[in-house]
Amino acid sequence: MEEYEQYDALGLAALVRTGEVCPEALLEAAIARIEAHNPLLNAVVTPMFDQARAAIRAGLPSGPFQGVPFVLKDLALAAVPGIPTRQGAVLFEDFVPRYEAEIVTRYRRAGLVVVGKTATPELGLAPTTESRLYGVTRNPWDVGRSPGGSSGGSAVAVAAGYVPMANASDGGGSIRIPAAWCGLFGLKPTRARTPAGPAHGIGWAGLECVHALTRSVRDSAALLDATQGADVGAPFVAPPPVRPYLEEAQRPPGCLRIALRTAPLTFHGPLHLDCRRALDDVVDLCAELGHIIDNWHYDINWEQVRDATRLVVATEVRSRPAVVGVLLTRWPTPSALPDGRRDIQRRAGR
Repeated sequence: MEEYEQYDALGLAALVRTGEVCPEALLEAAIARIEAHNPLLNAVVTPMFDQARAAIRAGLPSGPFQGVPFVLKDLALAAVPGIPTRQGAVLFEDFVPRYEAEIVTRYRRAGLVVVGKTATPELGLAPTTESRLYGVTRNPWDVGRSPGGSSGGSAVAVAAGYVPMANASDGGGSIRIPAAWCGLFGLKPTRARTPAGPAHGIGWAGLECVHALTRSVRDSAALLDATQGADVGAPFVAPPPVRPYLEEAQRPPGCLRIALRTAPLTFHGPLHLDCRRALDDVVDLCAELGHIIDNWHYDINWEQVRDATRLVVATEVRSRPAVVGVLLTRWPTPSALPDGRRDIQRRAGR
């Protein structure tokens, strides 16, 4: 299917509904692209081709994305029973969950066809995607560069044309960084907007959220409509939306007031000139569209904000060996932990 990459997910689903193409053809188009490009890009680390074909033979739900190929980020937030969930870590090399994450159940209900799981850094803790277990994942725009992280494998799968959209998650930028580095649309939803159960509840004290990387805004909105809402046992419940997100995305926004901050939040010093030029272009475009741009000057001690965030993350990461011991029925050895995780554990040691 040569025109496969010309459509977003809703576009492909429309072709299926009208009978212009069948789910089998879409699946084989996705598999062909994975097999052609993945040896270099290293985005899909666990192919699920046979399972995808079986799902189509069994009959797909008539959801908004019926027959559309899709990939899952290889973290426990998107666990599939019987499929290894290694999380990019030697620590979880043998972990095969017996449960399905609620978000995956909702993806299937929407008609999506899962064709594989994608690379992450070890335990999803880095802003680039590389690990001792799987090696380096490469940006399809320039294979000498990183696609970002931690949802880097999912970003590459979309940017390289494997699939029109992909599951991703974000605690400190893991959707937004790969979206920026791979030229995609990435939305981190509000806390508790999408389900994290049954194995997760409060990821990073609620900072960790699950959604997707997409080619189009409307795909992101429609997928949020299909997956939003609390699951059983959720520690937080987000208020229901006033109207469907897909409808919201198609409404004129009116005049927006947009805060502009040019000083970096995570390091001292000026922005790189290329970054500043890109930011200026965005500001000019927003102004041309009639929006109001305000320079953002808040009296906030950003060092304290960063320290508090690091402590929240470090405390949770430090507690995970006990959880791992239960899941794997063995206590993890220090050598099985990624270097970054050991550093985080030391931070929480006090």
